[in-house]
Amino acid sequence: MTEKEFEEIVERYLQALWDASTNEHIRLALSRAVESFRQNRAEAFKLYPGVVEKAKKLKEIKDYSLLHVDELAKEVKDRVEDSHGNCFIAETAEEAMEYIGDQVRRGDIVVKSKSITSEELHLNPNLERLGCEVYETDLGEFIVQKLGDRPMHILSPSIHVPREKVAELFTKVMGKQLPPDIPTLAGAAKEFLREKFIAAKVGISGANAVAAETGTTFIIENEGNARLATGLPEKHIVITGLEKIVPTLQDGMSVVEVTSRYANYKVPAYVSMISGPSKTGDIEKTTVYGAHGPKEFHLVLMDNHRKEMIKDPVYRQALLCLRCGACLYECTVYPLVAGYYGYLYMGGIGAIFTKYLIGGIENAAPIASTCTLCGRCKEYCPMEIDAAEMVLKLRSELAERNLIPERVKKNVEKITERKLK
Repeated sequence: MTEKEFEEIVERYLQALWDASTNEHIRLALSRAVESFRQNRAEAFKLYPGVVEKAKKLKEIKDYSLLHVDELAKEVKDRVEDSHGNCFIAETAEEAMEYIGDQVRRGDIVVKSKSITSEELHLNPNLERLGCEVYETDLGEFIVQKLGDRPMHILSPSIHVPREKVAELFTKVMGKQLPPDIPTLAGAAKEFLREKFIAAKVGISGANAVAAETGTTFIIENEGNARLATGLPEKHIVITGLEKIVPTLQDGMSVVEVTSRYANYKVPAYVSMISGPSKTGDIEKTTVYGAHGPKEFHLVLMDNHRKEMIKDPVYRQALLCLRCGACLYECTVYPLVAGYYGYLYMGGIGAIFTKYLIGGIENAAPIASTCTLCGRCKEYCPMEIDAAEMVLKLRSELAERNLIPERVKKNVEKITERKLK
């Protein structure tokens, strides 16, 4: 990459930050969200005071799992296949996409529940190029998809979109006039998506955890859309990273409990545990659908440089992330610019994920320079991930490769001059 191309990446990123920081809708929505999140989390911790100690134990489990990922992945594969499912361990995002592409046909309707890992594959546009109709079914993700926008938070993708804009969007998408009334808009989305769930040939989900001893996939949600996406279509595909594997079924439940509390839920509305296809699938091979659930189950475990991260004791800690979103609400930068602080993966930790998983070190550079190194994310993280330590290491690597944005260099020079005076 040339110096000019790198600076173009930086300038686009800075422009996005500026546009977001001057957007009143984003600022207002995020200020409300941060206040609500903190209040709800405090209530959850008061009701379940033992969660902090449970988080420490879970961190030990996750540390062990990362250091034994190969043997645990093999165990997952064996158990899933024992249950008449399919498990594919993909070394690269391209391999994962090729496998998934083989599972769909032109004209298929595909329904998706929320999955950050699928973004590493650019899954939606790739499936559309294969001739599929793809629908995000989480309400926030659906709004963002139809707007052609990007998610602004792990838990609340459309946090930046006011209901008036949603009403305009849904009126256009659904072909009928809809008022800016939240219950009405949610009901319209439910009606629209319910038809897609029933017609879908393929359902795709992510996973919050995968238990090696049983091959069980855990999915946490609050809307019920994941249950429909994973239970109604004839084929269910799970896409998740190797870091989501834990040894036992009980460890998977620990992930559910800790993630829920730190994500400000006293208890999630739905927790799905899926270990394979419908048990009626084997006796109904001649029918289009199994009697009660998918005939096929496919678990795609993705490496995509995760093993490379595991080898580095500093960067390895990023893979402990539970995706609870607590760090973003406590970040000093995120409330100002929302999801534009990142390249699909957000926040200081997002710089590390960007380097390894999706954007490359050049796209990680401006994100690393945005982090203030305040350490609030570590203070509120259930896994005590030190994003500041990781960002400092990344900045050192960037300096060695002369990938420091010119604006940062000039600021450093000014600060140095003032200190010398």
